[in-house]
This record gives sequence, structure tokens and C-alpha cells, in this order.
Amino acid sequence: MIETTPVKYPHVIVQLRGKDGNAFSIMAVVVRALRRAGVPKEEIDTFTKEATAGDYDHLLRTVMKTVEVR
Repeated sequence: MIETTPVKYPHVIVQLRGKDGNAFSIMAVVVRALRRAGVPKEEIDTFTKEATAGDYDHLLRTVMKTVEVR
């Protein structure tokens, strides 16, 4: 059985399917969605720091545990 981690901001939904898979593009989409949802700047900065602390797969895992991805 696969355990899933709850999404930190499940009300923030980002559409990544069909979008540019570039890491910078993904970051921009997520940060924009977090800002629109009223997430505090400090939380967005924490997300950005964590998302950029590893490779591309780490970025994607961080995105998926932060927002709802579709």
C-alpha cells in the first residue's frame, strides 16, 4: 500500500499537464497560484527554497506535496 502525504494547500490547484516541463516554468505556475490564494510570502519563500534544494524530481515531489496538481 502506498502512503500519501496530505497536500499542504489542497485548495490551491495547478494544471501542469500540457504545460512546459521546464523547472522554472513549473515554479512560476506554482508561485503564482500560491500568491493568488493569499498564501503568506514567508510560506512561498519556504516552498521556493525547498523546491530548489534538489534535482528536478525533488522539485516535482515538493510541488505535489504543496499544492493539488492536475
